[in-house]
Amino acid sequence: MSDLEQHIKRINDKLQQLLKSHQLLQKENSRQSELIKQLKEAKEKDDLQITNLQEKISILKAATGNMSEADKKAFEKNISQYIREIDKCIGILSE
Repeated sequence: MSDLEQHIKRINDKLQQLLKSHQLLQKENSRQSELIKQLKEAKEKDDLQITNLQEKISILKAATGNMSEADKKAFEKNISQYIREIDKCIGILSE
């Protein structure tokens, strides 16, 4: 083979290797993207559960009367927010 043909063959081999490497990286990127999506969903689920548990703790503290002043204010703030949301819903339904 001539030098030119050998050079073309080496370039072709390198291109094939790069193409295989690119395809492997795309597959890995796809897997990583799916994993990120799953982890974000799990985090959102955990955050929701944490919020629900914190609300239950506040309710239990209110029921037992073991609330500090800061806890009372936070609890009252949450109740006020719920009442405002209920008022908005009632307003929307009455239209």
